[in-house]
Amino acid sequence: MFNLVKAASAVALVALTLSGCAANEGGNAETPAGSLTGTLNGAGASSAGTAQESWIAEFQTANAGVTVNYDPSGSGAGRESFFAGAVEFAGTDSALSDEELAMSSPVCVADAGYFEVPIYVSPIAVIYNLDGVDSLNLAPATIAGIFKGDITNWNDSAIAADNPDVALPDLAITAVHRSDDSGTTKNFTDYLSKNAGDIWDGEVGDAFPYATGEGASGTSGVVDAVTNGTGTIGYADASKAGDLGTANIKVGDTWVGHTPEGAAAVVALSPRVEGRSATDMAVSIDRTLSDPTAYPLVLVSYLIGCNDYADDAVGALVNAYATYLTSVEGQATAAANAGSAPVSGAVQEEAAAITAAIK
Repeated sequence: MFNLVKAASAVALVALTLSGCAANEGGNAETPAGSLTGTLNGAGASSAGTAQESWIAEFQTANAGVTVNYDPSGSGAGRESFFAGAVEFAGTDSALSDEELAMSSPVCVADAGYFEVPIYVSPIAVIYNLDGVDSLNLAPATIAGIFKGDITNWNDSAIAADNPDVALPDLAITAVHRSDDSGTTKNFTDYLSKNAGDIWDGEVGDAFPYATGEGASGTSGVVDAVTNGTGTIGYADASKAGDLGTANIKVGDTWVGHTPEGAAAVVALSPRVEGRSATDMAVSIDRTLSDPTAYPLVLVSYLIGCNDYADDAVGALVNAYATYLTSVEGQATAAANAGSAPVSGAVQEEAAAITAAIK
């Protein structure tokens, strides 16, 4: 059972960490003497695309001799590019699998292992475009029915039961899902598999499991499809929801809207994935919390790379950039520009220590 006091403490710790950071607590975007030069390439999660843009701008301003490129091609594509040696780091909303951990990457020293640290925590919003409906409640079973294709009209009895005071139109539902392999999809399907009972019987993974609805590539593709449609619904990183409606989800007996604080509370109190190395901070998110201070439909985006790079110059670049991303300053930059929940406290300190050891 989620503990109210612990949740409040976790959220308070976020604010305290941001307001009380010191210059030597996690570092900053500028390396000593500003001596770094070169180009660093990464790819992966589109959910953290805005955060990556802000990180890159700050880091390059402080390190004029460095160019950082990040392709928000999706979590699956980012991991594939990293293991193929096409990029030096990847962002992923889906933690590395045991099979991936056993793979090699040509950019790494053989058998040096990988780091996997949380850099971006954000709620996933159920976004919708429905004229005349400014507030919408959707229970997990209802969301599952919509995206599975069992609930096809907005005035369906299941949606009406969740929204007894809302005038729902007699209008077909267009449910938009990610067409590419996506860590956002994996988090979304994991949430439904653990909260919607037998209704959601599809596989939990980066690929959307049903041949229903409409597919769109990337976070921006889903948001565009929902925005430009009528009676549309989708799922996306909450920071990209814009002016679209976002549904409240049912947590215990309470309808809860997405907040960075609710996302941070869930992550802070969820256990680690068992059997991982000391440089792997993958979290097993507890999706079944019933306390209304929590928002369990959440994603954690990880930065992954080599503990030891085959090219020492590349290792120095990754060390500097990753150390900035995991620093208090870097997390504050993402929070300010992308609306994420800062990785804070002991979790932030552990991540910063791991990235500082990259070589």
